[in-house]
Amino acid sequence: MDEFWVFGYGSLMWNPGFEYEEKAEALVFGYRRSLCVHSWVHRGSEASPGLVLGLDRGGSCRGMAFRVSAAAWDEVLSYLRERELVTNVYLERTTAIRLADGRRVTAVAYVVDRAHRQYAGALDAMEAAHIVESASGQSGPNDAYVFNTLAHLREMGIRDHWLEQVAGEIDRMREAS
Repeated sequence: MDEFWVFGYGSLMWNPGFEYEEKAEALVFGYRRSLCVHSWVHRGSEASPGLVLGLDRGGSCRGMAFRVSAAAWDEVLSYLRERELVTNVYLERTTAIRLADGRRVTAVAYVVDRAHRQYAGALDAMEAAHIVESASGQSGPNDAYVFNTLAHLREMGIRDHWLEQVAGEIDRMREAS
């Protein structure tokens, strides 16, 4: 790889945690953003798991790409592995992405491991909302994670209709109680 890019689809988009030389909106094909990972630490527990985002097979996903200097590659990869591979529910992959200006580059992305026991699979919005609404972990309530993610996506001009449905179901559940 002549250039080192990182693709973010969740909190990496607004909180990368590493220095970069360039930031650009990007699109990856063959993957979609999904609340498909049972969170046992940050937004839930093993006894009462929450849900966090994963990059799952199918569709496409708008996110952010970060170009990292060659001198920082090793440091950034170490940081990302520590951040993303805590329970090994994600697989580090190199994938083709298209930047907003039309350039096609290769980026490191963290894709959900469908064989991992934390993989939640394809949930409908109501199922996801029930899990999210009641879960909480070391980083706080799971619903705060969903609403914060949606707020950041909106700020970036990115719509995620399914995640919006989950948030809508959570709101309906609260109104009903």
